[in-house]
Amino acid sequence: MTSIDISVRGLSKHFGPVQAVRELSFDVPAGQVTGFLGPNGAGKTTTLRMMLGLIRPTAGQALICGRPYAELPDPRRTVGAVLEATGFHPGRRGRDHLRIAAHSAGLPTARVEEVLDEVGLSEAAGRTVGGYSLGMRQRLGLAAALLGDPQVLVLDEPANGLDPAGMAWLRELLRGRAASGRTVIVSSHVLSEVAQTADHVVILAGGRLTFDGPVDRLREHAGSLEDAFLRLTTDRHDPTAATR
Repeated sequence: MTSIDISVRGLSKHFGPVQAVRELSFDVPAGQVTGFLGPNGAGKTTTLRMMLGLIRPTAGQALICGRPYAELPDPRRTVGAVLEATGFHPGRRGRDHLRIAAHSAGLPTARVEEVLDEVGLSEAAGRTVGGYSLGMRQRLGLAAALLGDPQVLVLDEPANGLDPAGMAWLRELLRGRAASGRTVIVSSHVLSEVAQTADHVVILAGGRLTFDGPVDRLREHAGSLEDAFLRLTTDRHDPTAATR
């Protein structure tokens, strides 16, 4: 039986009159990479933020390893997240950013050099973050997420700014995490990359769930992930129903 590390039940979020997320229920299995897909405004980022306790749901709940994020006893060892490649002090060296993050989370500083090597930033770690490219900042954010060697990895558009070699590296990293029994959920607009990386797919449109299942099931019915995505997210769904 497949282990479930993320469970979403009846999750909804309203911003005033706008219904950003509408009664979502799905599971994210361990040992797999789950692609979290949807057009702009589908509610993906809002959903991820509710999972991580950054936004309070209007209704429903999201559990990580059986608990709301706020109730996890050691969150940085349970969940690593990258929601955007910002929030770095431009005058701080990459290595120092990670040392501060490790110290604030009560994690051993020895992990800093390990994750720098894992994300390919060892040689650039002594440079200030202000001189980093977008792809390098993505790697630094991922390094911070990996400091606690978490069971669950939550990533929002992690391929932004990565060149083809970086995309291949990220694919290998995520597949390796899943192969070791970890849980990986990745929000992305790069469908060709998701098709090569994901085992399982959750698709939203207009804040609602339109598909939850193995990526191979989509290919059986539509021929490609792109064709299935377009069929599930256009025409019959209201694109103005959500704003995030």
